[in-house]
Amino acid sequence: MLKIPCTQKIDHMSASNPPAARCKDGDTVIFETMDCYDGAVTCEGIRDWEGNKQGKYMANPATGPLFVEGAMPGDALAVEILDIQTRGWGAMGTGFGENAFINYDGEYEMRAFNYEDGFVKIGGKQIPVDHMIGVIGVAPAGEPVPTVTPDSHGGNMDCNRIVVGSKILFPVAAEGGLLAMGDLHALMGDGEVFEYGLETSGEVTVRVSVVKNAMKELAIKQPTLYQGGRVMTVASGKTYDDAVRLALEAMYEYLLAHGWDKVEAGMLMSMKCDLAICQIVDPQITVRAMLDENLI
Repeated sequence: MLKIPCTQKIDHMSASNPPAARCKDGDTVIFETMDCYDGAVTCEGIRDWEGNKQGKYMANPATGPLFVEGAMPGDALAVEILDIQTRGWGAMGTGFGENAFINYDGEYEMRAFNYEDGFVKIGGKQIPVDHMIGVIGVAPAGEPVPTVTPDSHGGNMDCNRIVVGSKILFPVAAEGGLLAMGDLHALMGDGEVFEYGLETSGEVTVRVSVVKNAMKELAIKQPTLYQGGRVMTVASGKTYDDAVRLALEAMYEYLLAHGWDKVEAGMLMSMKCDLAICQIVDPQITVRAMLDENLI
């Protein structure tokens, strides 16, 4: 089985990135990933600040990219998450003075948490871990996009529904798709409100396949996620309003592509479509719109 080591990493998603590996449509591939700190944090929660200032580390590195034979602009790249294995500890910094915590002062602090027994212990509580992928996507159309930024190509969406058993379709803008991923979390709530999830590294096993003409025939214009019996359109924008509108437009177009009447599609969405915030702390806000798959 093909395995891409974490030394093959990028900090921008771009059509100009040379492939780290190539595979065939339908192949299974393992991505070995670094954490969002690129290894600058130890299991004691200590960060190599001096090295970081000298540009020693990448911000939110993603392993790849992977060139998938047969993937062309206008297609979608389907990525099935078969397995996620991580190390036994994760780390988090603090978010005082930022975003939702802009009105709260506090020193920046880094803490590490052990979860080898499958639980994170904090504040006297034990919380089961729930591994997810923070950064995953393909090469965007146009200019390179930093891996810290989410958009229609995917990227740093921080959607906690991208877990084992899920499948996500990405609109292909460059030949081969150029799939990359990283920024694993052992645990993260919707919003990632204090700047970080429980950041970790590990290995992700995926199956990749090409869905021909999906952008036209299935209206795959934003990352489209299938998990837990629901279909979700995931979109990012500069504001909450932008992200919500893009996610809802993507779901509406998806319904129309599946034969729904334009009036009843909108009515169905008001009856059954749920909205959730994925993250509020990246350069763009990410939102998902969700419908039960059996309604499509």
